[in-house]
Amino acid sequence: MRYFFTIFFSVFFVLSTMAQSGSIRGTVLRNNGKPIVQASILLIEEQSGTISDNFGEFKFDNIEAGEFTLKVSYIGMMTVEKKVIVEASGNTDVDFILEPTSLSIEQVVVRDNRGTRYSREESDYVAKMPLKNIENPQAYSTVTEQLLKEQNVTNFDDALKNAPGVSKLWESTGRGGDGAGYFSMRGFSIQPTLVNGLPGLTNGSLDPANIERIEVLKGPSGTLFGSSLVSYGGLINTVTKKPYKGFGGEASFTMGSFGLNRITADVNTPLGENKEIVLRVNTAFHSETSFQDAGFKKSFFVAPTLAYTVNEKLSFLVSGEFLSSEGTNQTMLFLNRSSPLEYDNMEELNYNPKLSLTSNEISIRNPRYNLNAKMSYKLSDSWTSQTVVSRGSAQSSGYYTYLWDAALTTGDFELYLSDQNANTLSTDIQQNLIGDFNIGTFRNRMVIGLDYFNRNSITNSSGYVWVHNVTPQGEVNYINYYTGDTLAPRYLSRQSIDGLLENASRNLSNTREEIYSAYLSDVINITPSLSVMASLRVDHFINEGSTITAGDGFSQTALSPKFGVIYQQVLNQLSLFANYQNGFNNVAPRQVADVDGNNPRVKTFTPEQANQWEVGMKTHLFADILTSTISYYNINVFNKVLMDPSNPNNSIQGGEVESRGFEVDLVANPFPGLNLIMGYGYNQSEVIEGPESSTFEEEGKRPGEAGPKNLFNAWATYRFQNNALRNFGVGFGANSASELLVMDSEAIGRFIVPSYTVLNASLFYNHEDFEVTLKLDNLANKEYYKGWSTINPQMPRRFSASLRYTL
Repeated sequence: MRYFFTIFFSVFFVLSTMAQSGSIRGTVLRNNGKPIVQASILLIEEQSGTISDNFGEFKFDNIEAGEFTLKVSYIGMMTVEKKVIVEASGNTDVDFILEPTSLSIEQVVVRDNRGTRYSREESDYVAKMPLKNIENPQAYSTVTEQLLKEQNVTNFDDALKNAPGVSKLWESTGRGGDGAGYFSMRGFSIQPTLVNGLPGLTNGSLDPANIERIEVLKGPSGTLFGSSLVSYGGLINTVTKKPYKGFGGEASFTMGSFGLNRITADVNTPLGENKEIVLRVNTAFHSETSFQDAGFKKSFFVAPTLAYTVNEKLSFLVSGEFLSSEGTNQTMLFLNRSSPLEYDNMEELNYNPKLSLTSNEISIRNPRYNLNAKMSYKLSDSWTSQTVVSRGSAQSSGYYTYLWDAALTTGDFELYLSDQNANTLSTDIQQNLIGDFNIGTFRNRMVIGLDYFNRNSITNSSGYVWVHNVTPQGEVNYINYYTGDTLAPRYLSRQSIDGLLENASRNLSNTREEIYSAYLSDVINITPSLSVMASLRVDHFINEGSTITAGDGFSQTALSPKFGVIYQQVLNQLSLFANYQNGFNNVAPRQVADVDGNNPRVKTFTPEQANQWEVGMKTHLFADILTSTISYYNINVFNKVLMDPSNPNNSIQGGEVESRGFEVDLVANPFPGLNLIMGYGYNQSEVIEGPESSTFEEEGKRPGEAGPKNLFNAWATYRFQNNALRNFGVGFGANSASELLVMDSEAIGRFIVPSYTVLNASLFYNHEDFEVTLKLDNLANKEYYKGWSTINPQMPRRFSASLRYTL
């Protein structure tokens, strides 16, 4: 492997210096000097295009010497063309200043609405290099800031309702280690753990105030992102807002049902005479109660980002996110996982969704911070060095409640409570070399990276203490069913709970893990229409175990390859793609013994592996009118470590799960004023090899983490085009899911959550500087649930109104 990397790197570095090509770079500004973001720049002779970034900047690399024509256009602005001359191994600078069109107001409105975008053409994070969606052989979906504003989204979970094939499994618990929400993607559970492609751990919910877009990458992505932060089904990457040249910002206030009050602010300002330093700050205060009889959430969020452009080669970007939050657990009823179920469906359970079965005095705090620093240095016209350091902290402090089905034929749930005191610290350092060069007639876009990841988990949480029993209808008793005694009442107050926890045992733990990785990915254009991707990662995992226990550490090394091919039948408009992707999971050694408990020993395992094959089609047609991705995938996970059905003291390796399905992701602007997104996901998952009596991995069953088989999402807005109503618009959408097996086992039974369709609608008014949006979620007041061995009641009808002012 050492010789392979040495030879590979040497060849490409030498050949890259032989490429005789130049580049075009420039900026697109308004006539008042402010940058234009996402202006369209077309290089006519090459039939290639790009868009301007947050600074209004753009670039074309590896352009052969000669004369070219650049065409720049933007909504409501005059289109401008310029001739440029590119010299070999040189940079050509060109700037554009766009003037407002002289069209009538009605014509400008038409162009504005036709250009509203719910998608993003290009990403720097999905492939760890700038690559357009239509030339990337991996399927991914994007949820944009514009879409979140139109939907009055105030929480991260609602934002992900716009991602095809993604369904929430668990609410955010706030507990240490895994307190963020869980979602199902392509048959496997996943948490949102990445921010700007780097670790961004949390024990609670994310605040959407600083989101520029959410990128949902589909399929196992271990080759570029490792194993600790992603799942076999994919990953969720949150891209934050970046500073731009110029002064601007906005402020908003949102109010709504169930005590919703939310204030946000976004301010961007240059610092210094030459505007080489730009600061952008996003902040939010959020407060709401629950739709149930008890429950609340309060949070304060601030995210400063500083961009410093030293010169044309060197730049720095430093950002931070700080969140302080407190709230009660959202209600989840945990079904028994080891005894036969007392209920088969919601009708038999007879749960009253208006009951939280907790109190507002039982709350948990989840402070979090995430710091990032990136240095970019232009080594040459073909190579850029990118050094990134991130540091994060996710804490849990307070009371976590746990409602557990006692399975004692009484119909009761046992309420347990733990005093959480946990903190997870993460550090990540990446060094990437990003190249764009020609070898002969072949264009190469390459990333060579080194990655170091460290996670330190510190826990001093209490064990779980029993408080009382409660029925799904809220009837409480204090009978200890294991002894038959009736105990004195325990109240859901801090004084009472602190008394119960006073003598509770503490789980003292301090564990560390480190991962050293190297990866390489190359996208080669064999022809302008045909490109292939080849990628490889070597990952060395070191688990130091507990700092207070000797001999419980271990290490593993895994290789993760990735291949892809994409053929553009119509350049930049229609492409066919296929990929092979790999993911893996490092498995810690386990203490095992004989059936009678004798002969205890430590058993080691090889890493679990996941392989995906996928084929599909991507479109970007009719000048952005239709953007879509349609794909079919098959994921096979093998070497899973499972409980030995013949020996409860033993673990065996050899479990296998197959997940296959297809997805449709559609963004369209079919006629002026109308913008819509639609998504559909179908998933068929099955345990191929597994124990007969397993709760979650029983052979022939659908895993509980797979979520519903069918998922559908849609959202459409229409802005009126006539003079009288031209500032008004309406929105309408739906989310639908087929029935869900939250539990399916021959030994335990089945529990089915029914299918649902939830409708949402909005009305909005836009003026030059402000916007008013009225939103009604769950229009028909549908009672519906989610779950993963749990029953999670969801939000009923909810009204919200927002006022947004733009500077």
